[in-house]
Amino acid sequence: MSSYQKRSKDELAARVARDIHDGAYVNLGIGQPTLVANHIPAGVEVVLQSENGILGMGPAPAAGAEDYDLINAGKQPVTLLKGGAFFHHADSFGMMRGGHLDICVLGAFQVSATGDLANWSTGEPGAIPAVGGAMDLAIGAKQTWVMMDLLTKQGTSKVVDRCSYPLTGIACVKRIYSDLATLECTPQGLKLIDKVEGLEHAELERLVGLPIATA
Repeated sequence: MSSYQKRSKDELAARVARDIHDGAYVNLGIGQPTLVANHIPAGVEVVLQSENGILGMGPAPAAGAEDYDLINAGKQPVTLLKGGAFFHHADSFGMMRGGHLDICVLGAFQVSATGDLANWSTGEPGAIPAVGGAMDLAIGAKQTWVMMDLLTKQGTSKVVDRCSYPLTGIACVKRIYSDLATLECTPQGLKLIDKVEGLEHAELERLVGLPIATA
């Protein structure tokens, strides 16, 4: 059995932020992905877009400095960087659908080995009632990355051979950033980018239940 420690949510956010290239236009989805805004490396210019109509979004404000008239799509208070702007929802969706975003980082309930995404409904009572902008982002961005825990609370893998939940997009996910490993989705299946220290490859494959190529 491997001996390893999971990435914390902030460590995972920093891992995602490290891969965002200088000058990128990026949308951060609701949930864990919003933390990425707090970990953009110094000296790297990343223009963050929020679905509700913000361009040039900054990190979370300091405690006591929140302005609840300036929020992201998850209704969390945010900051606006110099040169930033806010605008109509329709303009925001024009950016999302028009191929103007380099990367979107989304949460997910399931991702298939070939990059199918299910992130808007589990069918459970009280679940989110609509897909929102997830389909627009998943297909409109040049790259779709998923940020999530690898396993459910019940210990089953969220990375699957075939999604059982309603699909958001088909073959749209390029990378999966999780608390245990970073994986690439390809037409041939999963490929390992990195994993936490101490986690053996065979153990990772056992947890996921799928083969993971290393080269």
